Amino acid sequence: MKVILRNFDLQLKHTFTISRLSYSTQPNLIVELQSDGYSGFGEATSNLYYNNTVDSMRLNIEEIKLFIESIENETPEEFWSKAHSLLQHDLFALCALDMAYNDLYARKKGKKLYDLWGYTIHNNPKTDYTIGIDSIEKMVLKMKELPWPIYKIKLGTREDIAIVTELRKHTDAVFRIDANCGWSVSETINNAIELKKLGVEFLEQPLKADNWVGHKEVYNHSVLPIIADESCIKEEDVSKCHNHFHGVNIKLGKCGGLTPARRMIANAKKLGMKTMVGCMTESTIGISAIAHLLPELDFVDMDGTLLLSEDIATGITLSNGIISYSNLNGIGTTLL
Repeated sequence: MKVILRNFDLQLKHTFTISRLSYSTQPNLIVELQSDGYSGFGEATSNLYYNNTVDSMRLNIEEIKLFIESIENETPEEFWSKAHSLLQHDLFALCALDMAYNDLYARKKGKKLYDLWGYTIHNNPKTDYTIGIDSIEKMVLKMKELPWPIYKIKLGTREDIAIVTELRKHTDAVFRIDANCGWSVSETINNAIELKKLGVEFLEQPLKADNWVGHKEVYNHSVLPIIADESCIKEEDVSKCHNHFHGVNIKLGKCGGLTPARRMIANAKKLGMKTMVGCMTESTIGISAIAHLLPELDFVDMDGTLLLSEDIATGITLSNGIISYSNLNGIGTTLL
């Protein structure tokens, strides 16, 4: 098996701001695995919050290149287990490899990935579209630029209720709120009361990731469901989030790929928690991989490609929140 690494700087349509940072360019790593005339593609983003860069991912994958090239007929689960033992210090790089291997494996089997997993796609959830923090006027304009049935609104400012109040005047869409660790316990409980009146469906990660006492208090007193993001990184975090959050938002890059994400989803369901998968401004490669998990999810945030000024691949398409798969096998993508 041959491994090819490519890095891209994805340009965003608008500067994207959350409670802790702003950016207009997203550096990403694309992994291609070639074997027997087939290619599988995977993707991972750089992310300063998790001390992860494209250069570090490339270096870590290069260091295990001989291992990757020695792989022959392992299942994705077997491949992930072996690769994890070598890359447990870089789960983003592991994610890109795992995604590419799942893609390659399914293409060799002549199946789409969701078919290989035995999933049916008839009741897939719709994706939201994210509105980053900006002036109220610009947030309204961003929403009008792309009418959508569900919006995820980034908050963590002194005007949070005013922002949502104004946005509500311009649409009857479902609102989801992501504070990205930007609120206190009292802010969360009080804001939830007002936001519920404004048609908000749930709150995502209002408190700092390690504030478990606060998470429990919010869980017990919030009038809106609370979904974990920064508090749910690895597989063991799902059980830790139980009775502290009503659901978990799983990110493929953070947990190490599709293989552990499927186990996390299954565990969350077993514990009676809501399931969600989110994106991290990936191209259509990473977003297409998320699409194959849809049958197991309650919510999904896979709007990364909609935020880009130019994509680097083809695959799934999004229209009014509805996800359509490509005709290709595997995750169904092709690099442009």
